Amino acid sequence: MKNKHNNILWQVFLLLTVISFSSCEDYLDRKPLSDVTPADYLWTESDLAAYAVGQYSFPTHGGWGPGTFGNDNHTDNQASSGYSNRWVPGEWRVPQSGGDWDFTQIRDCNYFLETVLPRWKAGDLSGSQENVDHYIGEIYFLRAYEYFNKVQTFGDFPIIRNTLPDQMDPLVEAAKREPRNEVARFIIADLDSAIMLLKTDAPGGKNRISKHAAQLFKSRVALHEATWLKYHRGTAHVPGGPGWPGEGKVENFSIDIDAEIDFFLTEAMTASAAVADEVPLTTNTKDNGYNSSDNPYFTMFGDFDLNGYEEVLLWRDYDASKSITHNVNHYINQNGANTGYTRGYVDNFLMANGLPIYAAGSGYQGDDSISMTQIDRDNRLQLFMKTPGDLRFTDATNPDGSPILEGYPVITDIQETRYVTGYAVKKGLSYLESQKEGNIGETGSIVFRAAEAYLNYIEASYLKNGNIDSKADQYWRAIRERAGVNPDYTVTVAATDISLEAENDLAAYSAGTLLTDATLYNIRRERRSELIAEGMRFFDLKRWRALDQLKTDPYMVEGFKLWGPMQNWYVDEEGESTLIEPGTEGETPNVSSSTESDYLRPYRINLDQSNRVKDGYHWTPAHYLSPIAIEHFNITATDATKPETSVIYQNPGWPMQANAGAID
Repeated sequence: MKNKHNNILWQVFLLLTVISFSSCEDYLDRKPLSDVTPADYLWTESDLAAYAVGQYSFPTHGGWGPGTFGNDNHTDNQASSGYSNRWVPGEWRVPQSGGDWDFTQIRDCNYFLETVLPRWKAGDLSGSQENVDHYIGEIYFLRAYEYFNKVQTFGDFPIIRNTLPDQMDPLVEAAKREPRNEVARFIIADLDSAIMLLKTDAPGGKNRISKHAAQLFKSRVALHEATWLKYHRGTAHVPGGPGWPGEGKVENFSIDIDAEIDFFLTEAMTASAAVADEVPLTTNTKDNGYNSSDNPYFTMFGDFDLNGYEEVLLWRDYDASKSITHNVNHYINQNGANTGYTRGYVDNFLMANGLPIYAAGSGYQGDDSISMTQIDRDNRLQLFMKTPGDLRFTDATNPDGSPILEGYPVITDIQETRYVTGYAVKKGLSYLESQKEGNIGETGSIVFRAAEAYLNYIEASYLKNGNIDSKADQYWRAIRERAGVNPDYTVTVAATDISLEAENDLAAYSAGTLLTDATLYNIRRERRSELIAEGMRFFDLKRWRALDQLKTDPYMVEGFKLWGPMQNWYVDEEGESTLIEPGTEGETPNVSSSTESDYLRPYRINLDQSNRVKDGYHWTPAHYLSPIAIEHFNITATDATKPETSVIYQNPGWPMQANAGAID
C-alpha cells in the first residue's frame, strides 16, 4: 500500500510540478517529443538548429490586440479598460494547482545538452563547426532565459542541470529551492557559455539569437539581480533577510549582499558595454509625427524586414502565406486598441530643451489639447503618441483624394477598441492600408534592441561608481540626441524636483521613500521614456521596489484633460454632448466625473463594488513575487496532509492555503 501511495505521489509530482503535460507518462527523464527524437536525431547541424528554434518562446506579437505594444498595460505608463488583480491585495490568490512552477523547457534544454555535448566533444556531429557551436550556444541561452523567467516570478528556484531518474527521492531532492542570487549566478554562467559559442552574425540572420543578443540579455539579468538585492535588502525577498522563508531550509547558506551587488553590477557593465560599443542607435530624422514613414527610428517598430536596422538584435518575422500573422495594425492604426498612455507618463517626458515641464522657462504649452502636450517636447512623445490630424496611410486616400487622418480619440468605444485614456499608442504603426485588416499583420516584432544596453550601462555604472563615467556620458548623450532632447543631461538634473516628479512617476520612490538623488531619478526617467510601450515598466518597478508607497498612498490612473476644450470633441449631430458622467439619472456612465478631476479617470467610470481599483492601485509586498500552487507542496511533503513539511517553501507573504490572498 505504501509503495502504491508513493507511486501515485511521484506521478502527480511529475505531472503538476515538473512538466504539467497531459499524460502522466511524460516524465522529467523522458526524451521530449519522442516521436521526433530517436537515436539518430541530434547528430547534425540541421537537427540542432531545428531543436533550438523549437524552444524559442519570446514575447512577440500574436492574437488580437496591439501585440507587445500593450504589454505595459496595468502600470503607471499605460492602462487598459480592465484592471489587474496585482493592484488589489486579497484578490490575487494562491492557486491549488498549476501555475509557473514548471520545468518543461528546462528539461528540454537539459536533454539537449546531455545528449549533444558528449557528441560535440567527441567530434561526432556533422555540419559546419561554427554553426554547430552556435546552436549549442542557443540552448545555453534558452535555458538561461527560462531560468530568468523563474527568478522574476518566484525568486528562489531549484537549479536542475540534468535530466532526472524516475525515482521519488531524487525528484524531491531536485525540487529544493536555491537562493535567487545563486540562480542568477547560474544564469550568468549559462550566458557566458552562450556568448562564447554564439556567432555575432547568426545563421539565419537576426531571426535567431546572436552573441550581441546574449550580451544584452546578460546585462539585463545582472542589472535586475543587482538592483533587486540593493533595493529589497533587509526584507524577506532577499536571501538571508528577516523573514526569508529559506531560512533553515537552504543548506550551508551564506551571503555577502554587498559583494553580490558589486558582482552583478560589474557583470552588467561589461556585458552592456560589449553591445553599446559596437552597435549604433538607429537614426531619428526628428519629424513632428504627422508622417513618420521615412523616419528609421519610427519604422523600426513597424517595418516588415528589420534586418536592416543595426539596433535590432533579435526580431520575429511574420508571413501571411504561412499563416504566421498578427493584428497589431488592425488596432494601432484603426482604433485605440484598448490601451492608452497615462497622464503621468505623458507629463514625465522632458521638453526638447531638457527641462521638465514644471521648470521655469521650460516653454510648456499645457495640455488643453493632445497636440499642445507635444509642442517642443521630447521627440519620442511626438513620434509614438497619436495626435488628431496625423496621417494614417501613405498608400490610400479618401474618395475625394484627401489624406486619411487620425480622428479624435474614441474614449467611449467598446472595450476592445477603446482609446482608454485619450492618449493613444502609435508605436508599431504601419502606414500601409493592407495592414489594417485582421489576421494579415506581417510587420516584425522586436525581441531585443541595443538601446537597452546603453540604458543598462548608465544605470549599472552609476550604482556601482556613484558617478557618470565617460562611457555612461557617451551613451546617455547619444540616447538624448536621438530623442531630440538637449544632450546635456546635467541641465535636466539641475532642474529636477523629485517631489513633483512623484506625482507622475512611481519610480520616484524606492522602498517607500522618495529618491533624493536627481541623477539616479533621471536615469530612471530616461529608461521610461526610451522603452515606451515595450513591456519593461513593471519589470523595472519591481526591481526598484518602487511600489511600497502604494500600501498607504494608492495611485490613481488619469488620462488626457477631457474636461477642458477637448470635451467639445464629443457631441452628436445636434451639438449635444455624448459624454455621460457617473450619477446621471437613467444613464450608464461612459466617462469619469468632471467635478472630481479635469482628467479622464478610466477606473472612475464604473463606481460599483465590482470595480476593485476605483479608489486607485494598491499594493502589498507579497505581490513582488508570485505564489506557488499548493499542490506542489503536497506532492513533495513528508506528510501529504501537511504542506508545510514540503522541501519547498512558499514565497513571503503568501499563505499555504489555496484560494487565499496575500497575508501581508
